[in-house]
Amino acid sequence: MTVVEQGTARVQPVTTQPVLTVTQPAAEHLTALMREKELDGYALRVFVSGGGCSGLQYGMTFDDEVREGDSDFFSSDLRILVDPVSARYLQGASVDYVDSLMGGGFKIDNPNAVSGCGCGHSFRTNEDSGADEAPASSGGCSTCGSH
Repeated sequence: MTVVEQGTARVQPVTTQPVLTVTQPAAEHLTALMREKELDGYALRVFVSGGGCSGLQYGMTFDDEVREGDSDFFSSDLRILVDPVSARYLQGASVDYVDSLMGGGFKIDNPNAVSGCGCGHSFRTNEDSGADEAPASSGGCSTCGSH
């Protein structure tokens, strides 16, 4: 949606019900990272892109730009942005931070994934039509090295 104000156009974010949830431990870790990097006014952008051994892979970045069609919401007091294509794959997912003897990392639990890579960064859904928006990779998983 575009809103015109005094002769200038600006993108109005789509503020909706949360597409996904972020656990308190994940939100605390992400908030600490943003403070460390002095990213005031930024949000966590969670997205899906083509790649990995299962065809789609998760991504997260800090972003201060709301794009047209983005879902813009809060989970565990953390501002989240999700583009419309990714929202289709991430509906109902949760982002957690897990700390173990092998190290810490983010884990995404996605009810839409029917299979995934051993490392959890790559997944596949029942939808075969997703190839148009997020093309499948021809190689192995770049995270865990599987093929």
